[in-house]
Amino acid sequence: MTKKGKSSPDKTSAAKGADRSADKSKAKKDRLSAEGSAPAATSDGKPVAGQATGSAGADAAHLNTTNNALVDHAYLSEDEFGTVAETLQRNLATTISLYLKFKKYHWDIRGRFFRDLHLAYDEFIAEIFPGIDEQAERLVALGGSPIAAPADIERHSTVQVPTETVRDARTQVADLVADLTRVGKGYRDDSQTVDEANDPATADMYNGYAQTIDKIRWMLQAMMDDQYLN
Repeated sequence: MTKKGKSSPDKTSAAKGADRSADKSKAKKDRLSAEGSAPAATSDGKPVAGQATGSAGADAAHLNTTNNALVDHAYLSEDEFGTVAETLQRNLATTISLYLKFKKYHWDIRGRFFRDLHLAYDEFIAEIFPGIDEQAERLVALGGSPIAAPADIERHSTVQVPTETVRDARTQVADLVADLTRVGKGYRDDSQTVDEANDPATADMYNGYAQTIDKIRWMLQAMMDDQYLN
């Protein structure tokens, strides 16, 4: 005789477990939404998005965040913006680092040239400092988002801020001349790059910065002709 088996349940235990998990997930989502922790969309009606795209991390035009609906790249194409943004991020970080380096040497200088360099460094800072805000705002005007975190500045900058204490005048000045030589050439190269990317306005900015950097480099280099600079 064949034994009479038990009747099969409507759903397996695994299926019932999946249903319970789905119900809990939905309940949690509804609760968070009701509490305001998980909004379905921003105030401009777009879904919440993630981070900026592009190698420079600067493309804010496609971030679906609150009050971002009208942000775009103006007259630049996506590729053109990417090219321009990369230079602006790098030069912004470099200018911030150069400012910090001048300040570091301004504080650390010792010896017979203390007063001359202590004052000169602040004079040079006054000339380069406005470029920080100008380059950041130029990037914003083109639909970008400037970097600001110290780690990001260090990653993008072509100038390294010293962590050690340097007292010697000639060592400081020689180091700054080397930096300014590289930064000035970078501005001239980037001016041509962004001009070819259909952005003559940024190219004009870079030409002005290159002129300022060249002047500061000349003044510091002239001081190195003093055999007593130490």
